[in-house]
Amino acid sequence: MFKQLSMALSLIFLLCVTSLQAQGSKELPNIIYIMVDDMGYGDLSCYGQATLKTPHIDQIAKEGMRFTDHYSGHTVCRPSRLVLLTGRHSGNTPIHGNAPYTLPANAETVTTLLKDAGYTTGGVGKWALGLPKTEGVPSKQGFDYWFGYLNQSRAHNFYPEYLWENEEQYILSGNVEGPKRNVSTQRETYSHDVMHTKALNLIRQHSRKPFFLQAHYTIPHTNNEGGRATGNGQEVPDHGEFATKNWPEPEKGFAAMITRLDSDIGQMMTLLKTLGIDKKTLVIFTSDNGPHQEGGHKMEFFNSNGDLRGYKRDLYDGGIRVPMIARWPDKIKADSTSDHPSAFWDFLPTACELAGINAPEDTDGISYLPTLLGQSQPTHDYLFWRAGNKFAVRQDNWKAVRVDDKTKTELYDLSDDIGELDDLAEKHPELVSKFEAIMAKHRQ
Repeated sequence: MFKQLSMALSLIFLLCVTSLQAQGSKELPNIIYIMVDDMGYGDLSCYGQATLKTPHIDQIAKEGMRFTDHYSGHTVCRPSRLVLLTGRHSGNTPIHGNAPYTLPANAETVTTLLKDAGYTTGGVGKWALGLPKTEGVPSKQGFDYWFGYLNQSRAHNFYPEYLWENEEQYILSGNVEGPKRNVSTQRETYSHDVMHTKALNLIRQHSRKPFFLQAHYTIPHTNNEGGRATGNGQEVPDHGEFATKNWPEPEKGFAAMITRLDSDIGQMMTLLKTLGIDKKTLVIFTSDNGPHQEGGHKMEFFNSNGDLRGYKRDLYDGGIRVPMIARWPDKIKADSTSDHPSAFWDFLPTACELAGINAPEDTDGISYLPTLLGQSQPTHDYLFWRAGNKFAVRQDNWKAVRVDDKTKTELYDLSDDIGELDDLAEKHPELVSKFEAIMAKHRQ
């Protein structure tokens, strides 16, 4: 009897150990979050772009899921990045525009959370949340490696004299910055190309263990200062196939940037397959806000906002609704589309769920992993944005916009009016009152 009991206990112990080992060995997926700068909802051919072709990004959509109702964190760069990292919408962040901001020491972000969960963390591109020798630099905010720009305005210049590798300057050969701020007089090394190479190297170096890569590419943003100096801020090494087009020079540059991005992302996807990590890597592609109208580029030239109203700096959907594509072979249904309303602050809880950890209680986000996996998806009560004294709220298919304190709140039914042309505020005063109460709540 004792022998039988002993054998039974041994078997139970063995099963428990095996179960714990299985749990402990659960493979974490790699996560690559590609965020480009100032790409509009209508700039990709898979979102309706008629003139420019983006075959590699389109292929990601064919092999994954295309979101139609995804929103950026803000309508300009810095606060949008802050929302993405912290998982809190702009009504609950310290800045509501492009004012200087430094992440404090020991800030809790998606990067620090994933690092603590066992991920190797790396990033390239634009940072904008901490200058050199501050606590806000990426190397003090959960990044094992960072390469790119720290200063937001310097990121306007695609031929700077140096970038930052962690906290050390990395000299770019042949670039000389002139007397005008962010305008180079000698141009040899294109910053985007170096950052992209570093991103590929990070993937190669960490392909055997879970990694989180933020590829925050700076194009097709314009050089604002360069545009004012020369009339053309779309800095690119060459115009490629667009060189002979009878187009304004800024539009040739913009088109070349889109094509360059598409080709580079194609390289990244090929690398994942070559390394054999394609099926254990979730790739997300998006933009930090809507299309710009700067540096000589005219948004209307390529219909960069599609059917949406407004552009960068607006809280109409043209300024904040952005493309998002997610690909994860054998997990995400190929060639699928989702109209689940989601936003940048949802990425943090999504990443936490992927890592098997709890998201912070103060997040405004809701994980969209169920949508990615074709499962039932919880939804937001509302989505919210604040840009200074501008406010926007989306609830279901209703969208309220307050342009400033001197104007009335506008109300649109996005199910029937994606272009936000028919203001229904006078017909639905009860909804206007409800949305204004939400705006008031988050302006304190």
